[in-house]
Formats: sequence, structure tokens, C-alpha cells
Amino acid sequence: MNVAQVLRGLATLSWIVALVVVALAIVRATRGQSFRAAAGLVIGVIVAALVLTTVSAGLVFIRPEERGVVLSAFAPLGYREQALQPGLRWVIPFAESVVVYPISRQTYTMSIAPSEGQVGGDDSVEARTSDGQIIRVDASVIYAIDPDQVIQVHIEWQSRYATDFVRPVSRGLIRDAAAAYGVEEIVTSQREALIDGITQQLSTKLEENGMVLVEFVLRNIAFSEEYSASIEQKQIAEQQAQQAALIVEQRRQEAEQARQVAQGQADAAVIAAQGRADARIIEAEAEARALELIAAAIRDNPELLTYQYIQKLAPGIQVMLVPSDNPFLLPLPTLTPTQ
Repeated sequence: MNVAQVLRGLATLSWIVALVVVALAIVRATRGQSFRAAAGLVIGVIVAALVLTTVSAGLVFIRPEERGVVLSAFAPLGYREQALQPGLRWVIPFAESVVVYPISRQTYTMSIAPSEGQVGGDDSVEARTSDGQIIRVDASVIYAIDPDQVIQVHIEWQSRYATDFVRPVSRGLIRDAAAAYGVEEIVTSQREALIDGITQQLSTKLEENGMVLVEFVLRNIAFSEEYSASIEQKQIAEQQAQQAALIVEQRRQEAEQARQVAQGQADAAVIAAQGRADARIIEAEAEARALELIAAAIRDNPELLTYQYIQKLAPGIQVMLVPSDNPFLLPLPTLTPTQ
């Protein structure tokens, strides 16, 4: 509960009661009734109102997220050199007054959306890049008043620090930083460098004026309609090129697959032909070896050929005619068939 506010409320109520009592006393006096009885009540109520008013004027409650600058008629500089800290504090009634400043984080937004920023309508920062393109920067500055520099802020800016310092300084630094880069760099490779540059310079400016930068947020970058159209066309062209490259790669893979299949079939045919050739060679070698063995057998045993010849004759033959020039004389000891 804020005691100072409660006392101010009681002081106001006491003055109202005092006015009512005075009015009743005047009414009694006009009717010729005695004024002594009401006089004491009027004086008591007025004294109570004066006391409450004086006490409430001297008490100030400072919240934890606030600091108070005391303006004093008795101080040589017109203000106390130390700011009031959180808690219930006492100042000289009617000779000193307190201006309260927040030290919690504050956000100043400059947005293209009409309802998001501190200024209604399109409040984005219009800047020109090094290659002449116009961009619109949507940004937020998160900052706080340094608790140890509250008096400096009051002396230099009073309550105008947001609109007269944070806003114009931020917009100027954004324009200066954007002018150092081309539009393509801001969109792609140098966006982080742009943010870092603005953050460093803005932090220095705020610190010089009794404030602390918490974070600079680059919310969005909008381009002119002509440049946006060119970017869209470029993206379409890149997508088409990528699609064409994918089709080419697909055709190349299909051709490679067909070549590998043909190579496999050719290799299989070669292997099969080689197999058949090897089989013929083995078969021919086997036949040659067999003929060699037969020739050796006949050479070592000439009668074997006669024996084989007889074996081929039908078993029922009794008479056989041979040509007169036949080199073989076949003895037929028994041609009589078995009974």
C-alpha cells in the first residue's frame, strides 16, 4: 500500500469535511443561531486537514523499478545530487518536489504496421543503400535508464528522452549504417554486420546520455515495389534453373544407369562366351588326350583294333566277304552259331 497516496486521500477528504462544516456554520449564522458550537468543529477540521496535507506533501513512496529526482528550493543547484532510492522517503513539504523516472526496460518501436509503434501510421525508417536502393527498416530499441544517471537524464532530457533522443538517434544511425552496404549485402551476407554496427554505435550514444542499450532488434526490411518485383523474378529464374539442373541430372543418371546395364550385359556375354570357349578347349583337350591314349594302346597292342572290329560285327554273321585289297585277314575260328 502506498502510504503517501493514502495520506493525500485523507487530506483531500478532510478539506471536503472542513468545507461542509464551514458551510453549515454559515447557514446557522444566517438563521441567527449560535456560531460558537460550530466554530470549534470548523477549526479542528481545518487543523486536521492542514496537518494531513503537510504530511502527505512530505512523504514520497518510490517503487523498486523507479528512482526519484528531488527538486529543492534549498539546494544550491536546485536539486538534490542523490536520487531517491526505493521505499517511503521524506522531503521538505512545499519546498521540495519529486520527479519519478522508471529504470525498468523500455521499448521504442518504429514499425511499418500502424498499430505497433509509438507513433501511429507507418513509422519505419526509410534509408538508401550504397547502390541507390530505398529500403524501409522496421526496428525496436530496448533500453533502460541507468539508475546512477537518473539526475543526468532529468537535467538533459526530462520526460522527453524517448521522443527527443532515442527516436531521432536510432533513426539516424540506421540510415548511416544502411548507406554503407549494397541492397544485396543487406539482404544476404551483411545483415548481421549491419545489426552489429547499429548496436555498437547506439549503445555508445545511449551511454553518453545516461541510458543503457539492452538490445537492438531489426524486425524487418522492406524494399521498393520495383526491387521486390526484380527479386521475385530472380527467384523464379533461379528456381527454373534449379529445376532444369535437376532434370539434366536425372537424365544423366538415367543414361548412366542404361550404360551400366549395357555394360553388365556385355560383360555377361563376354563371360558366357569365354565360358563356352573354355569348355570347347577343355573338350578338345579331352578328345585329343583320348585319341592319344587310343593310339598308344593300338601301337602297343595291334590286335586290339581287330578285336574292336570283331566286336562291332553282328553276332549272327557266319560268312563275311572282304575286299581283295583288304590288308587284314580275319581268322574266324568259330563262325558256327551256337545251337
